[in-house]
Amino acid sequence: MPNEIVIAQTTINDEELAMLLARGAVEGRLAACAHIDPPFTAVYRWKDAIETDREWRISYKTTPDRLPALEAWVAAEHSYEVPEWITLPVTGGSEAYLAWAVEQSTPQSPA
Repeated sequence: MPNEIVIAQTTINDEELAMLLARGAVEGRLAACAHIDPPFTAVYRWKDAIETDREWRISYKTTPDRLPALEAWVAAEHSYEVPEWITLPVTGGSEAYLAWAVEQSTPQSPA
């Protein structure tokens, strides 16, 4: 597929940090866009304890080529010791939207 994109997701327990992670990735052209979902309750096991936390999910639209750089950037900027990082394939969509997402995720050449 010439205009191939993927969705990558992470979560974080601070709304301001979620905004920084979303905005920074888009500003750096690591992703075409990022959506921040409303807060939800997460229940998980961490260091032998059951934890409950309020989190925001950030979903990035990017290309397979940009995914490694996005993953490295999120890992460096994230406040969690082990941040969630999952990727989901996009198996179809509007050709115009997919082309836009690819274009916006591509680094710009210096003028």
